[in-house]
Amino acid sequence: MLRQTAVAGTVLAMTLAGVVVPTSLASASERSAPSAAEPSPVERAVAAADQAVRSGLDALVAGGPDEQYDRHRVTPWDDNLFSVAYERTYHGLPVVGGDAVVLADGKGRVRAVQSASEGAIAVPTEAGIKAEQAVRTSRERLANVDEVDSRRLVVRVKDDVQTLAWETVLVGTTKDDVPSRLHVFVDARTGKVVDSYDDVKAGTGHSEWNGPNPLTIDTSRSGSQYALRDTTRPGLQCSDYNGGLFTGPDDDWGTGNASSRETGCVDVMYAAQKESDMLRDWLGRNGHNGNGGSWPVLVGLNQLNAYWDGSRVTIGHNSAGKWIAGMDVVGHEFGHGLDSYTPGGANHESGLGEATGDIMGALTEAYANQPSGYDTPDYTVGEEIDLQGRGPIRNMYNPQLVNNDPNCYSSAIPRTEEHAAAGPMNHWFYLLAEGSDPGGGKPSSPTCDGSRVTGIGIQNAGKIFYGGMLLKTSGMTYKRYRTATLTAAKNLDASCDLFDATKAAWNAIDIPAQPGDPTCARQETDFSLALSPASGNVEAGSAVNATVSTSTVTGSAQQVSLTATGTPPGVSVTFSPSTVTSGSSSTMRVSTTSGTAAGTYSITVRGTAGSKSHTAQYTLTVGGGSQPGTPPDVDVAQVQAHLAQFGSIAAQNGGNRRSTGTGYDASLAYVKGRLQAAGYTVTEQTCTSGCSAGAGNNLIAEWPKGDASSVYMFGAHLDGVSAGPGINDNGSGSAALLQTALTLAEQNPAMKNRVRFAWWTDEEQG
Repeated sequence: MLRQTAVAGTVLAMTLAGVVVPTSLASASERSAPSAAEPSPVERAVAAADQAVRSGLDALVAGGPDEQYDRHRVTPWDDNLFSVAYERTYHGLPVVGGDAVVLADGKGRVRAVQSASEGAIAVPTEAGIKAEQAVRTSRERLANVDEVDSRRLVVRVKDDVQTLAWETVLVGTTKDDVPSRLHVFVDARTGKVVDSYDDVKAGTGHSEWNGPNPLTIDTSRSGSQYALRDTTRPGLQCSDYNGGLFTGPDDDWGTGNASSRETGCVDVMYAAQKESDMLRDWLGRNGHNGNGGSWPVLVGLNQLNAYWDGSRVTIGHNSAGKWIAGMDVVGHEFGHGLDSYTPGGANHESGLGEATGDIMGALTEAYANQPSGYDTPDYTVGEEIDLQGRGPIRNMYNPQLVNNDPNCYSSAIPRTEEHAAAGPMNHWFYLLAEGSDPGGGKPSSPTCDGSRVTGIGIQNAGKIFYGGMLLKTSGMTYKRYRTATLTAAKNLDASCDLFDATKAAWNAIDIPAQPGDPTCARQETDFSLALSPASGNVEAGSAVNATVSTSTVTGSAQQVSLTATGTPPGVSVTFSPSTVTSGSSSTMRVSTTSGTAAGTYSITVRGTAGSKSHTAQYTLTVGGGSQPGTPPDVDVAQVQAHLAQFGSIAAQNGGNRRSTGTGYDASLAYVKGRLQAAGYTVTEQTCTSGCSAGAGNNLIAEWPKGDASSVYMFGAHLDGVSAGPGINDNGSGSAALLQTALTLAEQNPAMKNRVRFAWWTDEEQG
């Protein structure tokens, strides 16, 4: 039996509402039935997953009226794939360890099924002991209990053993004064403890660990006060452990010395924002929590430690008294949050949670790609913050180099201390990303089976690991992770190259083939190439741009390298970037010199991916200026995307973007960030003529080319009214103006005059 419940993501919840709830109760006789809307990809995927659950596909249990699966979360993944997670009940009791995940695609096909346990539930449902007795027994497992958070009767399934149990959640501290949120399961018939696990996983600003200074971080403003709160990532803010949220009269934070708590918060905000961007750009996840949001952080714990407690991150200090908010440490702790907010949660075999944090920290370092002297990309953990004065606390490419942590998996790992037990998984990730002998100054990594492993790059390795997380179930083990990541790799790459590399890395840490492992048969891959526009006119000495678009025709996405041939003397062609993933585009810039002869030329643009190669022709006309260049196309889809962002900002800030509110501040920050990234000189200007008290600043962006004494200016007001839809009154005008400015920057033409764009405040004072 299936019951449909919450769906992760606002957009998904709105889309799926049509599947779960009838749009009207009117009968066909009362009115003509409208034609059914074409199902969206997510609706097809969810319908296929629900049907798989109802039919008891593979490892799923169809059960009867006594057993039921509740759809818990839908998470979009790569290339139109969706992870659909389910929780299970028996006679209405939660089955802890009975969850399942179905991977389905937008065409309505089931790609994979993972279940935490198999077989029907058959246990008595009446408790022999009372809840109060179970609570007393549970309290003996935690040194200092502040409160009993909850208690409930459940069916606990672990290692194929089914037990009717009382689950008690205790909040307090351990004997080492470490915060704890402990789940204790007491057999409801015998009164003995059968299992337990802990939710707590220990482990412009001026920064010490990150740089170069000053750093740009996303903050917020209310009136004349600024705060270390990121309104574009709801939930992310940084506070003093012994006080409140950091605020101030200006938007300049920290001292550059990590002994300052405010500096620690600068490091936290910078690292957390980089990790959030990495999740979006590399892994396809919408924020830390999957819904565009994140979690708060406290800096100032008086311990040599940092931890995640199930709802926030807390940062302590090192032996030198400096707050340990290095990028890999922050990425690690937020990685525990990701573990908790993906299917199956964070209750699994020793080492897997710590390895998840280490992997997310390494991915964040690689994405940020900071220069030497800061937290540069590497595969060591905590080397910058130097917790106890002995260097890194873990090593991913050769775990045994720190604390003699194990490199290889063995039957002892489930009983190994959880930080040390992360060794084999960290080792697997390095081998998958970089290989056993990567070269280029990267360290070699010994394999457990003596094999030679070739890496696939950290971004691909991250996609595969995250895909495995989306197939995670409770009670996850190293061996199940092998099966889950092989399934992810197979669905990412039809050529089977990623699959083979993933399998080789698991073999290399002594995790052999498992009964549930998928197989992969190679498919032919191909791509297509197109130019827009396919021609251009320039005067000698000028340049013109075109967009090179690629798409995947068959198989999985490929890496397409772009080159150009047939250029006449005085003409050069560059591509940015020069290599793209099929489905993406590149900007081609055709430049001429003053000596380029007038005429019409045909340039061949070639894309190459492996053995496949395709070409397109570009016609360049060089003349005396009688023919203007082809005007660029302002992408309407991008205008709509900016408009949607303004709507989202309004929704997060009381429903409007009035000039005196946080909605306006967030709108200004969004526009400013996009323009700065595009290369504009951007300034904020205080409104001094007729503006309301507390109104936000005007924004001026100037393209730094052309005659500064001859300026053309274009503008729109950015603020909206205080009531009504948040994108009115001029969201569309602001969005169109922004995309026009970005198009100019993308084209980067030779400029005779200077162009300036402006967004002003407080036009709508109603």
